[in-house]
Amino acid sequence: MTSAEQNNDALSVSQLTGLIKTMLEGSFSNISLKGEISNFRPNASGHLYFSLKDSDAQISAVMFRGRAASLDFTPKDGTLVVVKGSVSVYAPRGNYQIIITSMTKAGAGDILEMIEQRKRQFAQEGLFDSSRKKNIPFFPGTVGIVTSPTGAALRDILQIVRRRNDKVSIVILPALVQGEEAAPSITRMIKIANTYSLCDVLIVGRGGGSLEDLLPFSEECVVRAIANSDIPVVSAVGHEIDWALSDFAADLRASTPSAAAELTVPEKRSVTESIQNAVTDLKTEIDKRIKNMKLLLKTFTPESMELQFRNIELPVLNRFDTVQKQLEQNMQNYIEEKRRKIAQCTQILENCNPQTIFDRGYSMVCDAETGRVIRNASDTAFGKKLLIRPSKGSIYAEVTKTSEVSEQ
Repeated sequence: MTSAEQNNDALSVSQLTGLIKTMLEGSFSNISLKGEISNFRPNASGHLYFSLKDSDAQISAVMFRGRAASLDFTPKDGTLVVVKGSVSVYAPRGNYQIIITSMTKAGAGDILEMIEQRKRQFAQEGLFDSSRKKNIPFFPGTVGIVTSPTGAALRDILQIVRRRNDKVSIVILPALVQGEEAAPSITRMIKIANTYSLCDVLIVGRGGGSLEDLLPFSEECVVRAIANSDIPVVSAVGHEIDWALSDFAADLRASTPSAAAELTVPEKRSVTESIQNAVTDLKTEIDKRIKNMKLLLKTFTPESMELQFRNIELPVLNRFDTVQKQLEQNMQNYIEEKRRKIAQCTQILENCNPQTIFDRGYSMVCDAETGRVIRNASDTAFGKKLLIRPSKGSIYAEVTKTSEVSEQ
């Protein structure tokens, strides 16, 4: 066979693709398919683009706006669905996909269910508690970044940090962010940053991707490393609609890596302007107080100061004189009161003096032998010698008669 004949028999790429398109679209029209939604990308026009997958394979899928409007649930990554549609070949790219006409929810996907289970477990352990959250420093000197050294996320962060504040230092901690080795790699970089105190704040994240792509940031080792980090951690995983368990364990969650850079690094110009405004306000206040002090000092002439001193001194002296007089009067009253009490006590003592009683005509009768005072007639007897003591002198007598009955 000549080369010309071979060329005539060869199929073009378009012809082969056309044959495949005819065979597939003719053989797989209006089929039912069960799979897990992955890499869900809603379009602004209303069309839904995503992949359907199981444990071994995946297929691209599209659901146009008219059909998507009839859905009774919001599709998202990890949702297990049953779809109906037809296989179609997109010739310009040589790709095949399923065009979906209807879709129903079959239940949560394996990955999403696993993540939700971990989320509940970590929440019960308190790893997501607000009490564990640390404050992000207002002006970090050094920012650490745990991400892929070749990814777009790192380029976005570096660009924004340089634009906002070129005085902030950057430490890049290169890590795998996808695949089986990603979680240990991320964990190792977080621990290194803490062991050597490499930065003031740590950004941990990556760019967008499917639920499987972001799975390393929901692994247990990564979540625990973030929760136990002494350095404040900002989680920056995927796009705004993406999420991972690292978002809940981190001290701050950023919707994107770019947003993490903006939240972490203050804009130098804004900070400088704030400082300048504060300095201006401080100078203005100081100048104002100095002027007020100068005006106040002008009123302090020697004459005015003497007058003010006299105005202060005179009431004090008057109060002193008043208090002095009151004190003297109180002391005089106190002394007089004590004198009266002494006189009363003296009078009482005088009245109690036996000599005073004797002077009024009373005498004391005692037994002449024993000296015992005779208080009752029964205390003596006929013939006893008595000693009588009047006010002056002594009288000796002898008992000639006793009677216990008073004789008038």
